[in-house]
Parts: sequence; structure tokens; C-alpha cells
Amino acid sequence: MSSKYSLRSGWIAAFVVLWFAAGLFPGNEAKAEGYTKATWLWNTVLIKTEAKEMLKFSADHGVRTIYLQTNSDIPVSYYKSFIKQAGALDIRVDALSGAPSWGLTSERYKITSFLDWVKAYQNGAAEDEKFQGVHVDIEPHVLPQWKSDQTSVIRQWQENVQYLTDNVREMNLPVAADIPFWLCNYTTADGTSTLSRFMISQYDAVAIMSYRDTADGIYSTAKRELEEANYLGKPAFASVETKPSSEGEFITFYEEGKAYMDSQLGKLQQLAQVNTSFAGVSVHDLDGWRSLID
Repeated sequence: MSSKYSLRSGWIAAFVVLWFAAGLFPGNEAKAEGYTKATWLWNTVLIKTEAKEMLKFSADHGVRTIYLQTNSDIPVSYYKSFIKQAGALDIRVDALSGAPSWGLTSERYKITSFLDWVKAYQNGAAEDEKFQGVHVDIEPHVLPQWKSDQTSVIRQWQENVQYLTDNVREMNLPVAADIPFWLCNYTTADGTSTLSRFMISQYDAVAIMSYRDTADGIYSTAKRELEEANYLGKPAFASVETKPSSEGEFITFYEEGKAYMDSQLGKLQQLAQVNTSFAGVSVHDLDGWRSLID
């Protein structure tokens, strides 16, 4: 291991400790009181039309973090109002964006554009109106290049993630990402590590896309990456789906509804809490969650 990498790892670890202490990511005390919940809000038009309803639902269902997609078509005044209202309910809001193309170095300008938007927003917002973190969803495995030149795509993805995380930390913000549960089956471009371990090491937290509709299924799907996060000392969320899925009914809670999902998430907490990394559950997404049958 190079001295440069050691310094980088030590720097990240020190800041993660500080973020835990500040309550930005849940620690053991939070887990003792019950698992923490986060959710995605992709449809940002709703912060214009249904902000109070979205926040009330989130607060009523124990959400502590909302990953809110950035959209330059939405006036920043709506973001400021939403984040301020969320803070009053003890809900943090992270700036959300991402696309499969973000895994290609030729498309890095899209990452830069997002970062520039966040910087400009933060500079123009009051303390209680600012984002408290950055959350990204980059899934280049859906690109055709993944099949034709996978090693090159993985190398570019790694380079773009390092570019992203370095720049977000310059804003003094933690940065987290969604990762597929099967990423542990792939290696880095140089073959020295699982790709999931690399990604977890780069980010300050991850949401494992462990989409299943039973506690046992969710946990067994997330288990290996939770264990890697244990080793790396990083918080990891198990994630669940609430929208219809073409991959099968076992992927989502869409058919079963809220009460059944809640019962399974309670069981999941008991299974997953043996992992020091387990930070809680991320529910995809707020729109779908609200639409579940009671």
C-alpha cells in the first residue's frame, strides 16, 4: 500500500468518525433505539406542489434522511424552503443525482456540472437551507459498453468516482452512493480488490440495492457488502423497493403494502444489527412508498 493511499484512507477515516459524532450518519446509539430510515425523492416537482405532505409522511414513518434530486428547472427557493422545513423535523437532505453515463470519463463533465450546481447552491443558502451531504446513483453496468469492454468501463468508473469524491469533500460534505448487491462479484480494473470494496472505500456511506420482499431475502442479499463495510468501517444501508418491478414480485413490496413491509424491516433490523456497518434502511422511493396499500 502506498503512503499516498495510507494518508488518504486515514484522512477519510478521521472524517467519518467526526461525522458519526455529529450525527450525520447513525451510530450505535441510533441503532439501539431502532433502525434509521432514508428515502429517495426523484420527482423534485413535488417540493413545489406537495412539500408539506412529503415531509409529514417522511416524519411519520421515521425517515431521517431524504436523498433529493437536484433539478436546475426548479427554482432554488423551493429547495431552500424544503430543506429548512425538513430540518425543523430533524430530517437531513442530501443532494441526489447520477446516471449510468457518469461511469465514463468522456461524460465527466456531467459530474462537474452537478458539482458546480451544488457549490453555487450552498454558497447562496443560509445554514438551515443547505444540503448536508451528496448522494449519487451511478450504474454503468446498464450501458452497452459494459458487455463489450467491461474492464475499460470499470477503470473509467473508478476514476470518475475518485474525481467525484475528491471534489465533494472539498465542499466539506460527506458523499454516499447506491451500489448493486452483486458488485462484490466483480473486481477492480487492476484485479486487486472486489469492485464493491473499492466503491465502499471511496464513499463515506453506501446504500446497498438489496431489493427483496422478505427480511431474510434482503439480509442475505446485502450480507457480503455489509461485511465489507464492517471491515472498512463505513456505514451501509440495506435498500428496499416499493415500485412495481419487471424483474418479479419478489423484488418489491408493491404487492404486499406498508404493514407487511414494516414487519419485514423490523425483522431485518434484528438480522442485520450484528454488523457494525448496518446504518438502517433506505426505501426506494418516497413516491412509491406513499402509494403502497395500507
